[in-house]
Amino acid sequence: MGEESVDRSEGFGERLLGLLLDRARLLPPQLIAPLIAEEVAGIGGRDVSVLLQDYAQEVLVPLPGRKLHVGQPEPMAESPAGWAFLSADVVEVPQAHGVRMYLPLLDGSDQVGVMALTLDTVGDDDRRLLRRLAGLVADMLVTKNAYTDQFFLARRREPMSLSAEIQWGLLPPLTMSVPQVAVAGILEPAYRVAGDSFDYALNDNILHAAVIDAMGHGLDAAAMATIAIGAYRHARRVFISLAEKYAFMDDAITQQFGPDHFVTAQLMHVNIATGEMELVNAGHPAPLLIRDGRVVRQLESATTLPVGFGGEQPRIREHMLQPGDRVLCYTDGIIEEHVDGGELFGEQRLIRCVNRLGDEPSQGMRADLLRLSHILKRQRGGRTSDDATLFMIEWHGGVADHLAVLD
Repeated sequence: MGEESVDRSEGFGERLLGLLLDRARLLPPQLIAPLIAEEVAGIGGRDVSVLLQDYAQEVLVPLPGRKLHVGQPEPMAESPAGWAFLSADVVEVPQAHGVRMYLPLLDGSDQVGVMALTLDTVGDDDRRLLRRLAGLVADMLVTKNAYTDQFFLARRREPMSLSAEIQWGLLPPLTMSVPQVAVAGILEPAYRVAGDSFDYALNDNILHAAVIDAMGHGLDAAAMATIAIGAYRHARRVFISLAEKYAFMDDAITQQFGPDHFVTAQLMHVNIATGEMELVNAGHPAPLLIRDGRVVRQLESATTLPVGFGGEQPRIREHMLQPGDRVLCYTDGIIEEHVDGGELFGEQRLIRCVNRLGDEPSQGMRADLLRLSHILKRQRGGRTSDDATLFMIEWHGGVADHLAVLD
């Protein structure tokens, strides 16, 4: 096709989205809200709300801002906003004077929140344009979040401890999804967590993941977790083996805190093309392998000392995943909580909760993990005395090369 035949004129959609792109770099965080409202008004929309997930992942809270409609928080379960958030899909609710649209705010595959607005009528062109607008809004919120407290304050529903502030600043996005693999994590208690953390990175075909639990509570535990995750990331980025990552973390904790401090850890490599999984389990409960909604076994591995004890070379256990398999990692705060009667919650009760959830239709990994978290919390009587982490990997395999090819 000759260059003279290519149409480079600016259409309506490009003008609308281009304005946001052109101004994003210089836009102060407090002006995001009025610009979004103006953009939506440009296609006939009104009553715009931006809803962000709270730290406990229980409700979606409205972002205050000029020209935004600020209503009540929307529950994550049983609300149109919650359904849009958990399904990562648009939800439309007919009203007396129009249609209320709830669009997931997706930064890559991490769910930031939901944008809600009302249109008189909705057509396919509206849906396409608004999905793209929501994607740009999510990118702006994530970018500006790096240098403002505005979004943090909106998401915070109760006072947060200093150790929890440190831990939340340490975390990667709570979810990540590509065609071959997805991950999601939950930390409890959200506003008081101290020693639990998780981290992951997708480098080429290898998913690197770690779940840790630093001994103790408060700032001491948060400091140990920070060193452990920092050492893990450093080791990961110099392309060393799983065993060497463990040794590097062990050395860092020992040098910084001495022999009377330790961090339990699970370190994993998952080849997202083949499903091959390598596991080092240093003091954690064994992960659960979930297939077709049921726990089929625990992923056992050779005993390895917690990080900081100067353990010997860890023995790596290999497992082979099947497409659709889920691996659930959890820290001991989940199973060592005392329930009514004083008995421990225990692994068998956790397995029963996972299987009961599997008896219901899946709503997607993120939604299922959140439902599991809420079920476990109810089973424990709402108590979370110790830090408690859930981290799930779902493997599908296949390739994603088609996403880099223009149709």
